[in-house]
Amino acid sequence: MLINFGGNKARPYSPFFLNTTTHMKEATKKAILLLEDGTVFYGSSTGLDGTAYGEICFNTGMTGYQEIFTDPSYFGQLMVMATSHIGNYGVHADEVESRNIQIAGLITKNFSDVASRVGKSDSLYGYFEKQNKVAIADIDTRALVRHIRDAGAMNAIISTEIHDLDALKAELANCPSMEGLALAPVVSTKESYEVGPEDSEVRIAALDLGIKNNIVRCMTDRGARVKVFPHNTPTEEMMSWNPNGLFYSNGPGDPAASPEVVAEVAKGIASGLPVFGICLGHQMIALASGLSTYKMFNGHRGINHPVKNVETGLGEITSQNHGFVVKMEDVEGAVNVALTHIHLNDQTVAGIKRTDAKCFSVQYHPEASPGPHDSRYLFDQFIEDIKNHTSAN
Repeated sequence: MLINFGGNKARPYSPFFLNTTTHMKEATKKAILLLEDGTVFYGSSTGLDGTAYGEICFNTGMTGYQEIFTDPSYFGQLMVMATSHIGNYGVHADEVESRNIQIAGLITKNFSDVASRVGKSDSLYGYFEKQNKVAIADIDTRALVRHIRDAGAMNAIISTEIHDLDALKAELANCPSMEGLALAPVVSTKESYEVGPEDSEVRIAALDLGIKNNIVRCMTDRGARVKVFPHNTPTEEMMSWNPNGLFYSNGPGDPAASPEVVAEVAKGIASGLPVFGICLGHQMIALASGLSTYKMFNGHRGINHPVKNVETGLGEITSQNHGFVVKMEDVEGAVNVALTHIHLNDQTVAGIKRTDAKCFSVQYHPEASPGPHDSRYLFDQFIEDIKNHTSAN
């Protein structure tokens, strides 16, 4: 369904975007942030004016804002950047993780609409303006992040045009809870596509639940031919392409809200092919294995999260973005699942494997975009599993 907001170009309907009319920059125009618990923060317009709502979250990464904003796993969320300066180096055409900006809106301390970087394709201001996105600045983001850490994840609304708190509360009441929300259908590709060497012996069928470009790139860089399928593709259709490996991608929303996807993932695991899952795909593998997931108090979002590989004893600094996680008690009590990685900050599940199938998954992002490359060995492991399986069969 297409809806036209305030004279802007019509776009697919989303419950997270309202009246995102972009105006010329007015540095002194007031902006308001209202949280679901009634907390109010006041800031200024960046010139990217309008109203937007969604679940508020924060990312602690000091770099990589363009990759963060275009990550489909952030769809429908208001993003708070913990680092104080955003936009300084503009945007680059090669540093996108999807076709569009996925966040519902941006909250920053200092927003730079001037970009000083050789090779940039646009300023961040221009990038947001072209996609009718709302961004507000001069918010005390240190105080805001501390509040979210103490109070937990919640919905929020930002606006440069509605200044009446009661009116904002009425708009915010329309924002759905992330818990119970299936969002993969919104961000997934509508048509399948193939990338990588046509004559490759490694053929990976990837289910797109909100896949990042760099995940596909990490597989094609290792010589794989990858076919990316829409989120609702039956396993039988994926198998008809004759893959020798199955991949389940990252994405937004509550994993438990998509039982039909879980059922297909279970079929994929039962196929006997090597299976790899990342983030939402990891959670789907867990659900398909009889485990359960739950919504975290805050979630993990940043590029410096410490993870321990419990099989090797080695530590990894990882890039993470998730608000749901697999229950540790379920992993510990499972007869066909083993813990492979653990988050060292809060001892949550960061990786698992099936003991009765060639299947493993991680909660974090080994493609590291943005973030360190400590975990890219997981792609090597997946490719090796595929080659070994092919040789044995």
